[in-house]
Amino acid sequence: MRSHVGGGLPPMDVNDNAGRLSLRSALRSFASKLAPTVAAALLSFNAHAFDLQQLSAQLAKPSVIHGNFTQEKHLRALPQPLVSQGTFVLAKDHGLLWLLKTPLQQDYRISAQGIARRDANGWQLLPNKSAGAEQNRLFLAVLQGDSSGLQRDFDLQLQGQAQQWKLTLIPRSLLLKQVFTQINIDGGALVKTIELLETQGDSTVLRMQDSTADQPLSDAEQHDFAQ
Repeated sequence: MRSHVGGGLPPMDVNDNAGRLSLRSALRSFASKLAPTVAAALLSFNAHAFDLQQLSAQLAKPSVIHGNFTQEKHLRALPQPLVSQGTFVLAKDHGLLWLLKTPLQQDYRISAQGIARRDANGWQLLPNKSAGAEQNRLFLAVLQGDSSGLQRDFDLQLQGQAQQWKLTLIPRSLLLKQVFTQINIDGGALVKTIELLETQGDSTVLRMQDSTADQPLSDAEQHDFAQ
């Protein structure tokens, strides 16, 4: 019986050396055949990598999106989140109707002209410089897939593939840094969840539910966008 000291490999005889050479030759042959396969797989992966441009194109494709939403506002001072629910309508050429149903009823319209709230006299434009206004513009940019708009104010990090992706937004602009630490967005063909983490420790989670892109604007919705 051979002995070996210090945990090293035991000495090999001639037959062992022949076996080792045979094994090395086989490994080299296997590696030479495997290399093109690996290279092809990597090229295929890179060719199909999901990037921001593709995400923007994917989210911007539908002309009109209808859906329901649930919003959870988590405040440090409250043991339970504040929950509100409603419906939304996103129209590529018009903007976003954000229609709260519970716990109170309130309608908002977000468009290139600004943010408006409906009262007894119709749609009234709101001040443009508030943090809430910035948040609503953000929602519109996200839902419309406006990555170029988002890149002006955020560093964007995208993970995943077309049917399951996650986009992380780190604010760069001074105003947004005062409000948000990070924003996380999850989705597939459409946006599913938006999570806003605020600098003071509060957070908001928006869940977009039952979204569909197969219904045109109703007459009432067209009227709301036209006002």
